[in-house]
Amino acid sequence: MAQRSAHQVINTYSSSFGLATALLSPAIKSDIRNLYAMVRIADEIVDGSARQAGVRDEDIATLLDNYERAVIAAPASRFHVDPVLHAYAGTARRCGIRTDDVRAFFRSMRTDLSHNEHSDNSLDDYIYGSAEVIGVMCVDIFLAGRQVTPDLREQMDIGARSLGAAFQKINFLRDYAEDTQELGRVYFPACAVEGLTDGTKKQIVADIRDDLTRARTAIPLLPLGARMGVLAATKLFENLTDKVDSRSAAALHRRRIRISAPHKMWITAQAIGEALWMSLFG
Repeated sequence: MAQRSAHQVINTYSSSFGLATALLSPAIKSDIRNLYAMVRIADEIVDGSARQAGVRDEDIATLLDNYERAVIAAPASRFHVDPVLHAYAGTARRCGIRTDDVRAFFRSMRTDLSHNEHSDNSLDDYIYGSAEVIGVMCVDIFLAGRQVTPDLREQMDIGARSLGAAFQKINFLRDYAEDTQELGRVYFPACAVEGLTDGTKKQIVADIRDDLTRARTAIPLLPLGARMGVLAATKLFENLTDKVDSRSAAALHRRRIRISAPHKMWITAQAIGEALWMSLFG
């Protein structure tokens, strides 16, 4: 029941990641979805659901603090009344998810409660905690029960951090209208004065493409059970980057950019073919 509850979270919130995780091996798929469920709930605390439920702004920070303590303590207990925490705790124990990485993630979530704009340094710190360490946790899951050299692990971590950073930046662009108009947040420092312009968008997209290129170099290093799913997620976000790149900045001010369901299925099928080719021919 706990596993199914955690899996339902990803199916509800992200069809793209839901498709990508379907291509993972069964054990990896289950643990990735358990991790996603915990992360998603923390994100919902700071991104409006708590306020919509009537929680006062001054109490949201307390909610987040309490949830962080529960998540950090979860692996030490074999039973939880919260099914998502129960599922996550098993994953954290099996895969060796590190407390420091969890704390870094919650630091970034806490930033959303107090910072509406970022400097270059604070944005780097935010992306590290909100996305890059999630990539590192995913590598923990991919390698559970496996031994790799420190050099190989470092290469995988670099790729995972780059992919997480790319995902976060493209989501900032596609969610620009909601973030600025509903949440009052401006993540990119270059947008703080004039808003998102075509020139700024071009620079950000180029940065995202660099991250994706760096991430792709690590995909062949991943275990076979993880490779196809990671490649599918990468290709989905590459396509999303292309769509954002083809739109004007003014269009991003108005609405969120999406990929249609049939197109997602086509991209996923392409990822399966590319992953098989990669496995056969390197």
